[in-house]
Amino acid sequence: MRPRPVLLATALLLAACAGPQPAATEPSAPPEPSGGSTAAPAPPEQPDRFTVVATGDVLVHQDRALTTGARQPDGSYDFTEVFAGVAPVIAAADLAICHLETPVAAPGGPYRGYPSFAVQPEIVDALAGAGYDVCSTASNHSLDDGFQGLVRTRDALEAAGIAVTGTHRTAAEAAEPTVVDVGGVRVGHVAATFSTNGVPLPAGREWSVDLVPVPDVTATLAAAARARQAGAEVVVASLHCCREYRHEPTGEQVEAARRLLASPDVDLVLGHHAHVVQPFERIGGEWVAYGLGNHLAEHATRGYATEDSVVARFTFTRGDDGRFTATAAEGTSNLFATDYF
Repeated sequence: MRPRPVLLATALLLAACAGPQPAATEPSAPPEPSGGSTAAPAPPEQPDRFTVVATGDVLVHQDRALTTGARQPDGSYDFTEVFAGVAPVIAAADLAICHLETPVAAPGGPYRGYPSFAVQPEIVDALAGAGYDVCSTASNHSLDDGFQGLVRTRDALEAAGIAVTGTHRTAAEAAEPTVVDVGGVRVGHVAATFSTNGVPLPAGREWSVDLVPVPDVTATLAAAARARQAGAEVVVASLHCCREYRHEPTGEQVEAARRLLASPDVDLVLGHHAHVVQPFERIGGEWVAYGLGNHLAEHATRGYATEDSVVARFTFTRGDDGRFTATAAEGTSNLFATDYF
């Protein structure tokens, strides 16, 4: 994939406006105890619905406008403006999920772009500033900067307050599911990649990248089951595969998505790696977004489908049985805005 100027989806802002709030008043003193029993405060009610926003691949190339424009006088980088167009949608989501495809280098570099990436760590600050809560990091580029790059990337994301899934620093971490609290609802996120571009998993650290032989997603299903056992009410699976620059998902992609959604442990599948937008599909009442395109990239050529990206938004609603399902799926890109259901 060759670099070209930065691409971001133009996002449709979907936010509610709140009315004026009453002026604050001094709290009244609590009543004196009367000697009778005092009832324990009722636990907060769990929400009946929440929104998930997910975006495509984040890649920082090195030789054109993106890094030049973000360079600061002191030699550092500021990518805040790169996400300015979509930040309102990201921040408005109850849960915002990104896919950071490439490892970050140490501050000051050296930095590398295609085909083996080690990118500016300041991209993580920009992701956090835009409002992302969790990022998948399992990709064919996960080991571009070796195991130390994988560790550095996870360290940087967590230091910025972003949870991580798909790559791991220790065996214990690999066995520990990523589950985040979304306004009182526990949501698990699992991720896997079909390839590491021929780079072998580190000897003795084969657990460092969640790698699956698509369409066999047995390991991902096991991870989703662990997330459920850890209390997740909803589990999102991110899958990085299969063929680049193809709008239609491959047979392996479709089969992998069907196997994931057939499990009671997986509620939503997000796809990456194609670098073009691929369809959404509803399977058995649940959704897969096969490919979300390039959320951030920098290509040397213009006029190709790699310039397209989609911001996906899913609304999860609690049913009468107490379980959450995605009752609405929306996609907004620089080309279209569609309500899928």
